Amino acid sequence: MQLAKVVGTVVATRKEDVLEGIKFLLVKNCDFDGTPTGPTVVAADAMGAGVGEVVLYASGSSARQTRLTRDRPVDATIMAIVDLVEVSGEHRYRKDS
Repeated sequence: MQLAKVVGTVVATRKEDVLEGIKFLLVKNCDFDGTPTGPTVVAADAMGAGVGEVVLYASGSSARQTRLTRDRPVDATIMAIVDLVEVSGEHRYRKDS
């Protein structure tokens, strides 16, 4: 899984039937503080995340392991909304702050 920040949304009015009902978000890999640092990926949202939130997403075959994405053609899926990142006893990211 990768740590990422939700930076936007993707709207596709025409898509494959098996993708109907799935919300797509733009996520950008981030550091422990929630600062975007890496590439941007389109991810299916299995958790109801929103822009600005730090999330964990899985890619590849692992992206198809949620109820929402099982047997659907997705390469990345948001699987968790992060509340806290702690590194060596130091809180680096907290959702409330």
